[in-house]
Amino acid sequence: MKIILFQPEIPQNTGNILRTCFLTNTELILVKPLGFSISSRKLKRSSIDYFNEIAFKQIDDLFSFLLETKNPFYFFSSKVDKIYTEIKYSRDAILIFGSETKGLPKNFKNRWEDRFFSIPMKKNSRCLNLANAVSIVLYEALRQQNFIMD
Repeated sequence: MKIILFQPEIPQNTGNILRTCFLTNTELILVKPLGFSISSRKLKRSSIDYFNEIAFKQIDDLFSFLLETKNPFYFFSSKVDKIYTEIKYSRDAILIFGSETKGLPKNFKNRWEDRFFSIPMKKNSRCLNLANAVSIVLYEALRQQNFIMD
């Protein structure tokens, strides 16, 4: 599986997600521009010993990337009604999350509205922490794959 973070802004969130990706053998892709430097001390500290052990990619254009991929992909947003557990995840699924303050641009929802899902939470709330949201969805996808992480 792959996790894509669209223009992440907080290095500690990305570091925690990087650590989760390392421990689950999940590829991490970051969409530029980032709200921090890859050499950020906060990013490296939150990813603990794994920063230098995981190879993550950076891309400039998520829309083009998705048009070219053959893998199934899903977006996660607090502004939709379908729930992330409705998905039948495959081992090659791509899980896409928006930035901490801006979420995902509307052009993705306009093009792929049927691929948007949410994590249930209390009404009239903003959203879960990005690192927590990634963990919740990723572990459901891994559970459906019997936690095979090779």
